[in-house]
Amino acid sequence: MGDESDFTLLQRYRNGESAAFRELVQRYQRPVYNAAYWILHNGEDAQDVAQAVFLRVAERADDYDPAYKFFSWIYRIAVNEALNLHRRLGREEPLDEGAEFEADGADPAHRIEVAERARLLQEALNKMSTTDRAVLTLRHFAEFSYREIGDALDLDEKTVKSRLFEARQRLKALLPGLH
Repeated sequence: MGDESDFTLLQRYRNGESAAFRELVQRYQRPVYNAAYWILHNGEDAQDVAQAVFLRVAERADDYDPAYKFFSWIYRIAVNEALNLHRRLGREEPLDEGAEFEADGADPAHRIEVAERARLLQEALNKMSTTDRAVLTLRHFAEFSYREIGDALDLDEKTVKSRLFEARQRLKALLPGLH
């Protein structure tokens, strides 16, 4: 069953096979949780979002358009659910405060320099809007293509490129001397 396409699993679920839906949940539970966590920076909230996403997928299975990647569809639902919860809670929290960044090489001075750069980057990201963080995170941390970001955030590619350019400019302004 692990080799089946997402669309095949979704079709099987539509035909009443609950095991197919469990396979989709197992396949996407971690990416959905991670997407929510990057936005909310709270494990319990991210778990709540993940549950809401899978409930939504179950309810809206017939809405899935196979012209798009299933991952983009579910990721878009996850991002939207997380952003909605973020707005409802009315808080602006860091993406990943206290994240540990691995430094290449064993040189302690190099490790300290990399850790300091990571700390400064994290502080700058924390000062940015949720929208800027989402675009930057999807592109640079999740390594999404412009199209995948557009699918996830319901934007066309030109808008994604524009928002990403503007977010990078704002990030550079927050990081003088680290270009």
